[in-house]
Amino acid sequence: MEITVQTAEQLRITPEEFELIIQKLGRTPNFNELCSFSAMWSEHCSYKNSIKWLKTLPRDGKKMLVKAGEENAGLMDIGDGYGVVFKIESHNHPSAIEPFQGAATGVGGINRDIFTMGARPIASLNSLRFGNLQEAKTQHLLAGVVHGIGHYGNCFGVPTVGGEVYFENCYHTNPLVNAMSVGILKNGDTISATAEGKGNPVFFVGSATGKDGIGGASFASADITADSAEDLPAVQVGDPFQEKKLLEACLEVIKTGAVVGMQDMGAAGIICSTSEMSAKGKSGMRIDLEKVPTRQKGMKAWELLLSESQERMLMVVEKGKEQAVLDVFKKWDLPCSEIGEVTDDGILQFFMDGQLEAELPAWELVLGGGAPQYDRPYTEPAYFKKINAFNPDTIPVPADLKSVAEQLIQIPNIASKRWVYVQYDSMVGTGNASTNAPSDAAIVLAKPTNKALALTTDCNSRYVFANPYVGAMIAVAESARNIVCSGGQPLGVTNCLNFGNPYDPEVYFQFVQAIKGMGEACIKFDTPVTGGNVSFYNQGPDGAVYPTPTIGMVGLLDNADDKMTMDFKASGDLLYLIGESRNDINSSEYLHKLHQVEYSPAPHFNLDEEFAMQQTVASIIKEQLVVSAHDVSEGGLLITLMESAFNRGLGFNIQVDIPVRPDAFWFGESQSRVVVSVKGENETAFINRMQASGTPFVKLGTVAEDLININGSDWGSIGQWKNKYDNALSNLLSSHETEHALTAI
Repeated sequence: MEITVQTAEQLRITPEEFELIIQKLGRTPNFNELCSFSAMWSEHCSYKNSIKWLKTLPRDGKKMLVKAGEENAGLMDIGDGYGVVFKIESHNHPSAIEPFQGAATGVGGINRDIFTMGARPIASLNSLRFGNLQEAKTQHLLAGVVHGIGHYGNCFGVPTVGGEVYFENCYHTNPLVNAMSVGILKNGDTISATAEGKGNPVFFVGSATGKDGIGGASFASADITADSAEDLPAVQVGDPFQEKKLLEACLEVIKTGAVVGMQDMGAAGIICSTSEMSAKGKSGMRIDLEKVPTRQKGMKAWELLLSESQERMLMVVEKGKEQAVLDVFKKWDLPCSEIGEVTDDGILQFFMDGQLEAELPAWELVLGGGAPQYDRPYTEPAYFKKINAFNPDTIPVPADLKSVAEQLIQIPNIASKRWVYVQYDSMVGTGNASTNAPSDAAIVLAKPTNKALALTTDCNSRYVFANPYVGAMIAVAESARNIVCSGGQPLGVTNCLNFGNPYDPEVYFQFVQAIKGMGEACIKFDTPVTGGNVSFYNQGPDGAVYPTPTIGMVGLLDNADDKMTMDFKASGDLLYLIGESRNDINSSEYLHKLHQVEYSPAPHFNLDEEFAMQQTVASIIKEQLVVSAHDVSEGGLLITLMESAFNRGLGFNIQVDIPVRPDAFWFGESQSRVVVSVKGENETAFINRMQASGTPFVKLGTVAEDLININGSDWGSIGQWKNKYDNALSNLLSSHETEHALTAI
């Protein structure tokens, strides 16, 4: 067929990019080659609209064992000869069209990124965003996504130990499904995603290839529209049992010493793994596509190149050791086929039954090589005027705080996500140390060492919407705060940057400012960005989603026994608030959900103040001066107290002078605050330590047996409040419409 600029545009290649391809090849590409460029130069693979700014993030640290972006996931030293491998990625567009498979394959893909490096996955987390929970579409998407995550993770055998779920109208059309995986390996046992050694055979291992997922990378690099359902073949289909076998086979074959390099066939399939591995090794490949195991007959060359069928790996093997590889995969009853060999000319040649179907320079296809890089214009969003015009004095101070609290604790963003997490296996592998003793971050044993990992995903996207620079700093700070409150030391970050269309200058402004804020905070907390994912084009007919730069952070506890939990321990323990309360209701759930205020500034945040507070909290935990610690976040101080009380059924008696408007004190979300409980015998030492630190603190009251009493007012038993908190989501999901949505997955 004749290849024209119109052909290129149908494949989402701009006329300028088409001319660039011709220039790089010295000729007009054929259809297979054009499809390859379409996938590899898509936003999803090339980061062409984001790489300039991503390079500004801090990416070096003394504990980093591989450079940021160098491998499939980040790798950091945890001591005792072991490293932690971790990464977060999005599967937003597939989940919007087919929520079950979209979410399931997101979990499968991120776990492959971990074990392709030689690490065994030990924990999964997620960050999920949906529209209004009272709408049938949201209920359908929620049910499908949660079912997909639970099904794949539970069958694969990795515990889901933490995450977050938010509901905002802007995610109605385009939900966000961000999946994170964490693994452990022995230092020195890492397998690189590199092809090198002329003549070394190239193996295809794992599930056979089908037509599912074709064009998935390009699909993820375009807006969701009314016609997006027609792109259903771009949604992959996963098989967690195949992935479990693939995990064990890959870890076993690594031990044979036969593996030179290995990479997951994720986005863009074979063309991506062959080009990236070759470009990294400054090599090329000769591939015979007819040798690729398939589950559908008559697949064309471009379909084989672009299929994103799941549970597949590309492996370069040392010549002469082929049989060792074949034996391992035969044992695990998995397809394993030698499909080509490594060359030394930097060229990818793809043959089908002896006929050359595509010939491409590997370096020209990839991020960091010949893929285009753009510097998009940006401008401050017009809605900032509405944010700056907000006057808190227009919000009346409520006369009945208890009534407000009853509404607040049942808001979906605040209420217990029990309906979600009970569908996940959190116990498999016996490494989750947070099941019966909740911490602000999930605590997972780093076997076989005595250490533990503190894991969290965080981002309040409404803060980022209000102020992208400050909001992104808060996302990093809250992640670090959760780890510190759990007894850990923050190590590093992986990020999932979810934004709207990058060609919209206001969206790109959000992106640039968020990167700047994130970078500044990561430098402050010494948490380098090890890698991650950029997901643009997250929007619907009404515009872009809130800018959502999700932070996945890993922290370290040198001794697992040093973990700190968030729950109150005993009646009579003393309650203190660390940090300063302010006359601040900005961007709070209270203001947004109960007063319907869409535009207000981000809550108070000062990076130096936050860092100093965290240093103080870390020291008092290390010195065993407190018996619980829980940070103040969504819902404010009162929700923090409630959440700390629920686990053991304890109440609290608060007697405190309120220096600011009452709704700001109890429900405001001003940052850099933590509630701790202190044993009576440690109070003097605690006070002395706090005074020496210079960090503000105030005594709130005491832990009580069951009742809640606030400044002399009886608010009833903690059990009554826990019932509201625990059942809010399930009550919303009990309507006839929801029952229909839950069965339609």
